Amino acid sequence: MKKLFLMTVAVAALAAGTAMAADLKFQPGQDSKFNWKSYDDFKAAHADLKGETMTIFGPWRGEDEALFTSVLNYFTEATGVNAKYSSSENYEQQIVIDTQAGSPPNVAILPQPGLLANLASKGYLTPLGDDLANWVKTNYGAGDSWVGYGTYKGKDGKEAFYAFPYKADLKSLVWYVPENFEEAGYKVPTTMEDLIKLSDQIVKDGGTPWCIGLGSGGATGWPATDWVEDLMLRTVSPKDYDGWVDNSLKFNDPKVVNAIDEFGKFAKNPKYVDGGVAAVASTDFRDSPKGLFTVPPKCYMHKQASFIPSFFPEGTKLGQDADFFYFPPFASHPELGKPVLGAGTLATITKDSKAARAFIEFLQTPIAQEVWMAQSGFLTPYKGVNTAAYANDTLRKEGEILTTATTFRFDGSDLMPGKIGAGAFWTGMVDFVGGKSAQDSADAIQKAWDSIK
Repeated sequence: MKKLFLMTVAVAALAAGTAMAADLKFQPGQDSKFNWKSYDDFKAAHADLKGETMTIFGPWRGEDEALFTSVLNYFTEATGVNAKYSSSENYEQQIVIDTQAGSPPNVAILPQPGLLANLASKGYLTPLGDDLANWVKTNYGAGDSWVGYGTYKGKDGKEAFYAFPYKADLKSLVWYVPENFEEAGYKVPTTMEDLIKLSDQIVKDGGTPWCIGLGSGGATGWPATDWVEDLMLRTVSPKDYDGWVDNSLKFNDPKVVNAIDEFGKFAKNPKYVDGGVAAVASTDFRDSPKGLFTVPPKCYMHKQASFIPSFFPEGTKLGQDADFFYFPPFASHPELGKPVLGAGTLATITKDSKAARAFIEFLQTPIAQEVWMAQSGFLTPYKGVNTAAYANDTLRKEGEILTTATTFRFDGSDLMPGKIGAGAFWTGMVDFVGGKSAQDSADAIQKAWDSIK
């Protein structure tokens, strides 16, 4: 009986070991597109962590949670740490409640640098050190930008690096149908001046260059904010952009008014937009790219973030039926380099421990990024990853835009007070497209900002 019991335990242990191995999406050493050396080196350096526990709190739920867990499994397998991930539908409020109550997770991963800066100012975050900041500066595309988004003032008023960037999102894209360009003899523009020339040429040839839709129910107007933010990055310095976001550069400053007017050159030109100017505000942003795929095409270009293919016709093959190019800079502003608009998540330590420190180190390894890259929905500015690990050519091209960027900035409206970024800015852009001048629209938004106490 005892022998049978021991055999049962042995079989169960073997099954458990097999299950743990099966939890690794890609078996170590079996595919050369992954940097297994980075995994092996990390594993060898952290054998002393076995049996420790660690909690991680983040924004990912559903499919994204499963994808993050697939990465976390490599950390637990390498270290023996019992790591538990959790999230919440209202994760922004939950992390504030948990830190204030003295029961924070070891690691918090959040997409809001403003919220993290607030937590740091109250002493709830642990500095990650200058060495890591310098590593990010060297190894990330637009490294200075990412360091800036992770650097905050602590409770003592001194600045320190608190947040490691992991996983990015990309907005500075223009989508098109390659076959339509090929048939018409159009080339992908590399400067804003050429983009405008191409738009004019399409009009001259009897076509319509753009599909633009600002409709989004109660959030109508938000797609226009992305246009203005991208145009700000292409007409003013990153410092001015940051000043605009925190209102030290007023919304009705001539620099901002100019960027709004630049957007108007596209959205308020009846020859440029499918359906005419009146259709811009009334067309739902999810429906607006459909004109790319009609025969003949109702439009040739559509500016939107990397998520928009979800709303392309079923069966659309990216890279073949639809592709994108980088929303180009002005040749007249060479000093602004190659700016990119987007967003990202930042990993911080909210309850210090050896395991938490090791986890931040783990995120620095190529394998911690390549595992997610090889599945879906993950982009990184980290230049040390093997881009062959990306699941497809579309993600690979998007990743290249991030690694070659000279400046990266978070979506400005997301960083502004809610009453502005998710209110007056949205409605102001709808009013602008509806006929109001850029100056009057900007004045109205600034008036709303001034009313915040």
